[in-house]
Amino acid sequence: MPEIQALRRSELATPATSERMFAKAAASDADLVFLDLEDAVAPAMREKARGLAVRALTEYDWGTTARAVRINGIHTKWAHGDIIEVVTGARDNLDTVIVPKATAARDVWWVDVLLTQLEDYLGLRERIRLEVLIEDVAGIAHAEEIATASSRLDAVIFGAGDLSVSQGARVDTNFQPRDHYPGDFWYYARMQVLTAARVAGILAIDAPYPDFRDPEGYERDASNAASLGFNGKWSIHPSQIAIANRVFRPTDVEVERAQRNLAAYRAAEADGLGATSVDGQLVDAAHVKLAERVLAQHAAASGQS
Repeated sequence: MPEIQALRRSELATPATSERMFAKAAASDADLVFLDLEDAVAPAMREKARGLAVRALTEYDWGTTARAVRINGIHTKWAHGDIIEVVTGARDNLDTVIVPKATAARDVWWVDVLLTQLEDYLGLRERIRLEVLIEDVAGIAHAEEIATASSRLDAVIFGAGDLSVSQGARVDTNFQPRDHYPGDFWYYARMQVLTAARVAGILAIDAPYPDFRDPEGYERDASNAASLGFNGKWSIHPSQIAIANRVFRPTDVEVERAQRNLAAYRAAEADGLGATSVDGQLVDAAHVKLAERVLAQHAAASGQS
């Protein structure tokens, strides 16, 4: 499995037509900010939004924040123009393209080929990366195929909103079941996305939480996703960024436990043993892998906020 390099605890959505939000987004602590050309933009404004996105990408100082755009779905009349105009205008000031509503590997392949042609034509120094939204029943069914479709892919993203429509789910505006449901309503879909990401060796990003006035609910949702193994979550408001950055990094307790388990195992290994115990609990090779992953996540997060 490839080593996961990117840090994507928080991904902030910013409408590409909202110029007043650009400076705040660029100065935020989000690991990635994407300028949205799709659902956050009225259809009549979608072509104009491309130029505004290019200005934001090229005129603001984004620091270490990854710069992304979410294009319109490849089934729409805007997708082709979104990619050509934004990539041509932003050039090396664009890190990532987010592809919505992917239903099969061919959707990712189409974007990959167009980006390759543009990079060659424009002489770009770096390959533009991809993240893909899985938010349709066909996408859930083909999640692994999608996640492994391109070497450009850094992450797959679970999208509950459009999936609710595709699935015919009876949910409220926060994508939660209208009636009592025993357990996590989105568990199956989340695990499909997460499993596909792990097969591909890429990141898994959890869905947005629309009620930005409910920080406790956002943290609860983020914590549940982090427990499953998700690497981050969308933020639809800057107030959600700090919560995501905290939830999707190891706690001090986790780091201390990982360090102790690893030290104890290495000492036992030096004595010719394949396992040991710490505080009455078994520590073997599986615990070592877990500890190494926790410490790698801690080191990556420590380099950011």
